[in-house]
Amino acid sequence: MGETAGTLFCGVEMAARVERLEADAIAGAARVRVGRVPGGGGFVREFAGGAACFAGEGSPLNKVVGVGFGGVPSVGEWEAVEGAYAEVGAPVQVELAHLGDPRIAVELTGRGYRLMSFENVLGMELAGRTWAGPERVEVRRDEEGFDLWLDVVVDGFAHPDEEGVPSHEEFPREAIAAVMRDMASVDDTRRYVAYRDGEPAGAASMRAGGGVAALAGAATLPAHRRHGVQTALLSARLTEAVAAGCDLAVITTQPGSMSQRNAQGRGFSLLYTRAVLIKEV
Repeated sequence: MGETAGTLFCGVEMAARVERLEADAIAGAARVRVGRVPGGGGFVREFAGGAACFAGEGSPLNKVVGVGFGGVPSVGEWEAVEGAYAEVGAPVQVELAHLGDPRIAVELTGRGYRLMSFENVLGMELAGRTWAGPERVEVRRDEEGFDLWLDVVVDGFAHPDEEGVPSHEEFPREAIAAVMRDMASVDDTRRYVAYRDGEPAGAASMRAGGGVAALAGAATLPAHRRHGVQTALLSARLTEAVAAGCDLAVITTQPGSMSQRNAQGRGFSLLYTRAVLIKEV
């Protein structure tokens, strides 16, 4: 891979670009799920630059994302969001970037939200850089064989990274498969499968918008780990991100995880942290 860039500074404007792409992706996937399961109580409510999403019981898409960069929600807006989740019997989970308007965190803690965990967003400037993957790993765009891509991703996630701060959430295989299928159905999402010595070894996805490439869904099958599969997937996606006109690539990780260590070792810088706050309604 090319030379490691210097530490990237992230201001409010950059964070807003990233959060907008994240909100669009989550809301888009939730809308796909609502369309597939009509009458299931799913919803997407856009407000304050973000969205409140519910895609069915137990879905990882059930959360409020992207708020903090489009004005401070009113009390009435929070009451409406909380009422929508109460109707479907789900808690309200808000993922709040620390670079967003700080008045929102004050409002949420005052409304009884509890801090549950954090996640880190890392980024890399793409201009003037090139990447090369390991010779024994071939990465192909998956444009037709959706089931293969899904199987590899889900099987990889079934054996998670045990390093770092554990996630506050655990989802069954069926829920992970459903959300991966829905996320991959969102416009501008590209799927990739890595082959090591001709065998499927890993998979990943990328979504681009507003000059930002969001790298997601990266997983390696246990038998192929530590053989450059993730490096190959990363190199292929970054190369395509540049070709797509993106100037910034981002990835989200658990704090202190192997995923974060690997990303920083390959030139990503820590941009900001999201706090995950939850309220039972």
